[in-house]
Amino acid sequence: MSSAGAGRVEQDVDHDYVQLHEPPSNLICSARGCGAAAQWALRWNNPRLHTPERRKTWLACDEHRSSLSEHLSVRGFLRETEPVSALATDRAGA
Repeated sequence: MSSAGAGRVEQDVDHDYVQLHEPPSNLICSARGCGAAAQWALRWNNPRLHTPERRKTWLACDEHRSSLSEHLSVRGFLRETEPVSALATDRAGA
């Protein structure tokens, strides 16, 4: 789950166990109350808790990409943003 007060639901895509060939159609935006299909993967880590190579993933629709990115950026957590389709591409080459 996400931090208290942030009102965000974290969907941590575990890339060690999930091998994607196409983005699943059931990936939804992590913004509170949003049920829109995810278009973006916001890859982040908390350097106090995670090793530098570790990535957690929040998913975002087009409407919430900016606000979720800002939430992570202001804390210094956001590492990269990529289209959800890139999650499938990343795993296909793994």
